[in-house]
Amino acid sequence: MGEVINNFIQSMGIVNMDWRQIVMILIACVLLYLAIAKGFEPLLLVPIAFGMLLTNLPLAGAMNTPISSINDVSLTQESINGSIATKTPGGLLYYLYQGCKLGIFPPLIFLGVGAMTDFGPMISNPKSILLGAAAQFGIFFTFIGALALGFTGLEASSIGIIGGADGPTAIY
Repeated sequence: MGEVINNFIQSMGIVNMDWRQIVMILIACVLLYLAIAKGFEPLLLVPIAFGMLLTNLPLAGAMNTPISSINDVSLTQESINGSIATKTPGGLLYYLYQGCKLGIFPPLIFLGVGAMTDFGPMISNPKSILLGAAAQFGIFFTFIGALALGFTGLEASSIGIIGGADGPTAIY
């Protein structure tokens, strides 16, 4: 009976935690608290903290890649026949990461941020549109300045995006 209890305890995630995982889980909890209770950038902090929390769960395998095998392969003159069997499925975060890897999530994020934009302050004070225009002009002026300094077109466009106060475009 003691061996069964010992095996059960050894299979628990808490026993297999490293001090680094504990620190990261605590940081994730602090970020979740700041996002939910204090309202500090919840659109950014909640997904970041939740990802930190899931990634650092011990023995969860959230980022494991799926393992497949090819069975019963037969070659003929016209075709190759076989079957693919999945030995172990991938972790949840592995499949969620495919949206980033394939470039699906960044446009969805920008679409969501654009849909949530509140134009009320701009409509009540139309001259505030000049601030947005200044940032866009900053991109072009920085781009032209980088070209004048001898940077290539790709380098100048990178400098222009970052130097022109357009953070979301720089992230994309």
